[in-house]
Amino acid sequence: MVYNLVALQDAANGGIMNLVMIVALIAIFYFFMIRPQQKKQKEIKKFREGLAVGDRVITAGGIHGKIRGIKENSFVLEIADNVRITIDKGSVFPTAADAQESAKQNEGNN
Repeated sequence: MVYNLVALQDAANGGIMNLVMIVALIAIFYFFMIRPQQKKQKEIKKFREGLAVGDRVITAGGIHGKIRGIKENSFVLEIADNVRITIDKGSVFPTAADAQESAKQNEGNN
């Protein structure tokens, strides 16, 4: 009878330890994966909101140009003399490295 009681107590402690391990793994996953990505997205959003006419940018497709106009959800980008294109705000990145990283992530998702 005493052995059965000890076995039941060990099982209860094991269940609590399993729960603690699951919570710890979720916390580690959050702090190493989710939180840095959210921080990076906020930085990119802040960069895009701070763009003004005359700033040089690089699009996700690798097009270099100068902003000539700003609309609600897009930019008018001058890529050569008297050659202007309209691009979505979501395709502008602070650096070429960010644009390449985003392209790699999109390839991985498809």
